[in-house]
Amino acid sequence: MTTDFMKEALIEARKAYELGEVPIGAVVVKNGEIISRAHNRRETGKNALLHAETEAIFQACEKLGGWRLWECELYVTLEPCPMCAGAIVNARIPKVYFGAYDSKNGACGSSLNLFCMANNFRPEYTGGIMEYECSQLIKEFFAELRNKLSK
Repeated sequence: MTTDFMKEALIEARKAYELGEVPIGAVVVKNGEIISRAHNRRETGKNALLHAETEAIFQACEKLGGWRLWECELYVTLEPCPMCAGAIVNARIPKVYFGAYDSKNGACGSSLNLFCMANNFRPEYTGGIMEYECSQLIKEFFAELRNKLSK
């Protein structure tokens, strides 16, 4: 089931790719059902806050009518950055699954870990879900971008 939801997050990541956005996608799941889905929109939305995770969390809060997502899980194609990890903690999402690790900005253990800070809500997390597929999409995007820029 975990890979099924990551496949849905990858569908969102491909939507971002088609828009020229860094291809990251996310879905929020409650009781085995996707309640929100989103992809990066920073460039098209001209807003630094429009990461896939924050968009999916925003939509889930609207749908459920509250800010506590304590019965939900988040699936995202790339390890959350510090901003998104903070949003996950603040939304009280208890379980996070991500695809590719982010050694540069990952805030679930790769660069730092906001999920294990003392005196804070501590989500469980699992990385490496469909890691190859998630990382390949990002690598392909940046290779294509570098190719366009070099011409």
